[in-house]
Amino acid sequence: MSEQNHTTQDIEMNITDHLSELRRRIIWSLTAFIIFFILGFVFIQDIYSFLETDIPIKLNVTSPGEIVWIYFTIASLVAIIGSLPFLCLQLWLFIKPALTSKERKASLAYIPAIFLLFVGGLAFGYIIFVQLILPFLLSLNDGMFNELFTVERYFRFVFRVTIPFAILFEIPIIVMFLTSLGIINPELLVRIRKYAYFVLIITGAMITPPDFILQIVVAIPLILLYEISIMLSRIVYRKKLKAHREFMEKDDLS
Repeated sequence: MSEQNHTTQDIEMNITDHLSELRRRIIWSLTAFIIFFILGFVFIQDIYSFLETDIPIKLNVTSPGEIVWIYFTIASLVAIIGSLPFLCLQLWLFIKPALTSKERKASLAYIPAIFLLFVGGLAFGYIIFVQLILPFLLSLNDGMFNELFTVERYFRFVFRVTIPFAILFEIPIIVMFLTSLGIINPELLVRIRKYAYFVLIITGAMITPPDFILQIVVAIPLILLYEISIMLSRIVYRKKLKAHREFMEKDDLS
């Protein structure tokens, strides 16, 4: 009976330690987010000026609330971008004790990749918006209407285009991670390729105007991302099979 009580206490202490560790990681992540949020507020004018120089229109505000909205929105975006690698690092440190030395090294490489792909997706989406989508939409006016663009509506539209790209650019990392867990494999990705293409094309069509050329321009990079994901999945899968074979050979020798 005493042994059972001792085991129960050990389990409870284990859970308490894990929860304490998780709380500490969350606090550190929130601290990083708040620091970058404040930095976003400090440099809000520089960031806004940089974004405004790329567009051939003058943005307006119709209420004081829009000024507050753009301050909080841009500061939040800066905080998300800036704290993303730190958040990933905290997550890695939380699960680190459960990983082998090889898994620690392999998983640590995901952190800069996640950050770079997220920023790359944002940049790609923004370039597509400024260079293709916005000129196309403005060309539809052709002098028929007086143009009045508000800050809130403009940036809501920008984020509707750019944020999905930032998320979609994480596909290779997600595929590699799921392959390492054994949830998917390259053969499965090849089998569902046509369905994945269809989903990616529909997604591209949803975030771009109804222009066939624009939709093709957006869909091609997404399809390339999927093909890159298949190649990366093959690399991870081969390494996983090799590690499994080596483990089985050692087990046979013993």
